[in-house]
Amino acid sequence: MTVEHEGTAATAAAAAKTMILAVDTTGVIDTTGVDVSDADNTVELTDADLAYPGNNHRPLPWWVYVVAFLTIDIIAVGLLQWSVWTVEPLRGFGGFISKMWTSGDFQFLLNLLILGIIYFVLTMLINRFWVAAPIFLSVVGFCAVAERFKVSVRYETIKPSDLNFLKSDAGNMTSFIPSGAGRIIATAAMFFLTMVVISYSMGKRDGRRRLIDCGFGRSGQTGRPGRNLCITARVVMIVIPSLFLGMFTAGLATTGSWANTFAQKLGDSPKLWDSVWDAQSNGTLIGFERFINPKVMDEPANYSEQTMKRIARKYATAANEMNEDRASNMEDSTVIMVLSESYSDPTRVPGLKLNKDPMPNTRKIKQGTTSGLMLSAGYGGGTANMEFMSMTGLTMANFDASLSSPYQQLVPKLKWAPTFNQLWNGGENSQAFHPYESSMYSRAENYRKFGFQHFWTLNEPDVIAHQGKIDSSPYVKDSDAYQSLLEKIDTSKSQFLSVLTMQNHMNYDNWYANNEFQASSSTTQPLGIDETTQIQTYAKGVEYTDQATQAFLNQLDNINKPITVIFYGDHLPGIYASASQDSNNSVKLHETDYFIWSNKASSSHGTKLPASATAITSPNYFMAQAAEHMNAKVSPYLAFLTMMHEKVPAMEPPVVNEIQSWSRIPSGQALYLDKNGNRFDITKADEETQELLEDYKLIQYDITAGKGYLKNTQFMNLPEIDADGDAKIEELPEPGVKNTGEVPKIRERMRS
Repeated sequence: MTVEHEGTAATAAAAAKTMILAVDTTGVIDTTGVDVSDADNTVELTDADLAYPGNNHRPLPWWVYVVAFLTIDIIAVGLLQWSVWTVEPLRGFGGFISKMWTSGDFQFLLNLLILGIIYFVLTMLINRFWVAAPIFLSVVGFCAVAERFKVSVRYETIKPSDLNFLKSDAGNMTSFIPSGAGRIIATAAMFFLTMVVISYSMGKRDGRRRLIDCGFGRSGQTGRPGRNLCITARVVMIVIPSLFLGMFTAGLATTGSWANTFAQKLGDSPKLWDSVWDAQSNGTLIGFERFINPKVMDEPANYSEQTMKRIARKYATAANEMNEDRASNMEDSTVIMVLSESYSDPTRVPGLKLNKDPMPNTRKIKQGTTSGLMLSAGYGGGTANMEFMSMTGLTMANFDASLSSPYQQLVPKLKWAPTFNQLWNGGENSQAFHPYESSMYSRAENYRKFGFQHFWTLNEPDVIAHQGKIDSSPYVKDSDAYQSLLEKIDTSKSQFLSVLTMQNHMNYDNWYANNEFQASSSTTQPLGIDETTQIQTYAKGVEYTDQATQAFLNQLDNINKPITVIFYGDHLPGIYASASQDSNNSVKLHETDYFIWSNKASSSHGTKLPASATAITSPNYFMAQAAEHMNAKVSPYLAFLTMMHEKVPAMEPPVVNEIQSWSRIPSGQALYLDKNGNRFDITKADEETQELLEDYKLIQYDITAGKGYLKNTQFMNLPEIDADGDAKIEELPEPGVKNTGEVPKIRERMRS
């Protein structure tokens, strides 16, 4: 472009053949004070000079921005991966990238894409490329340092629920700061200062002040229609990526959604039992996002406050009816819940023979007390899900298939988490024991939310007392887990105690010396070598557990305090390669042993409920069964579970003969068993059963995903004992109707 000024005399500027143009802040050329009398003096200005007046540098080529953007994005992914690799982070990040070629997994690209979208939106909002870069890296870096601190201290990644912690308990943030944090903070500060200096330097060299310049206020620049189009384009470049990001995050944890499918196509494979491993394998950002919006379950059609109050009234009536015939109070006894890792009877596995019985004591115990088989939702895994069901009375069968790990996906977000241990003085008299890492399945945080006063594990602050092992086994033996619990029994008060054993956890690598067990096939198809070794190792472990459990019960018999034990195996080990090939074995490969036993000081000692009521169960019913075994009074919730168990003795989500997957619950129909352990079609169940199942969904939805209407009722409370020794739960009156105190027979009404 040429700008000409006519005049008659040559000035000093003309002599130098230059012309000084003053440019105001609006970009308009100002010739004030300039001699323009020389008509022949001509100055040529380029489009760039007019677009970026006053800047001595030309805009950088667009390819520079692209390269810089990708570099910063890769650095950001690297920072987040560094945060979860406390040992050899460079090697970990290198492996995260290289597995695109070694195994065809593209989680690196997935994290690069999502972080890149965040960075792009930030850049468009600020519209200053070299300003957005250090801001983006600073935010990512702060998150990375915070993540590394939590991983170092607790071996857990940051989850969305931790953001609530910042509001409610910010004063305890120092508990997340590990030793040596000063060096990490100093290094991070130097890194970010370097990024700021580099960005500032590049910004000074770049003639483009705005990344997208709509030419506001500059003469000769884009007119109003052009400016409007420019603004619209910028808004679109903010809104569309933001919508994609929001929709991806909202759907990532929902099975079958486009976001979940897209992530899986790029290699995403959730490892929900270990959040750090999940972040290392699938990316820290994706590991965080999958917990933002997990789908819990669909809202029942008739869910409302009025409906939930009706349910509370219904089962308060049922509880009062049951309690008329119950003589004891549950909270007067100590209850011990034993989840025995992978404990089951290998002699029940189709096609398998052992040369001796690995669990004779358990068989004898089961013959003399309430006992049967438990339908497990897992095979070779899924411990925490069985634990969750036994602690809450909720069932995995009601959850959406996306909710594969309530301990990780659900519990951290719950504002109200009612669990059975809270029946003992609100949880103050409850302790748990687990001779392993406290971070697995976020147990440490969850047990704190459940109200447990102590959770004894291998980690600080509550370190379990006994940690002995058998031969070359890597896991603490069951006898030591039991001993740690025994030492915490307080005969001066009633308690709820829970122990989660580890002795029989996978893998089964020929740990035991002098193992006399021999496994063989009872079919024409012989067992594989590895399968044989694993089964024989496992069988020896079962024998050790059998002996330790008998010794444990003998010690409880010597305590002058009523104690009831709920003992169950959580799932079968995933070692039966031959039997698992036959889908007809699905139910048998999902049945473990359980019993409910009371010591000599208990009024329920020697009680054995009829097999018709106990032959088969699922973990959500254990506490209701224990109350029945103890002849103890129940809450409305336990009354409901008792009635539900009578109609549907066992229920679980669809099961497969494969080791537990955490990407989703297996597809197919949920599994319902009758009192004989046979499958039945729930859609053909009678009206009373259908009503109970609908109530179950309403109760579970209200607790886990709804408004928590039941919290302000007596639904979870055991009956209070009045001065006359009578126990009754106060029933909510019907809306607009005075409570006459009448107690209709709920079961008769439902059957009529």
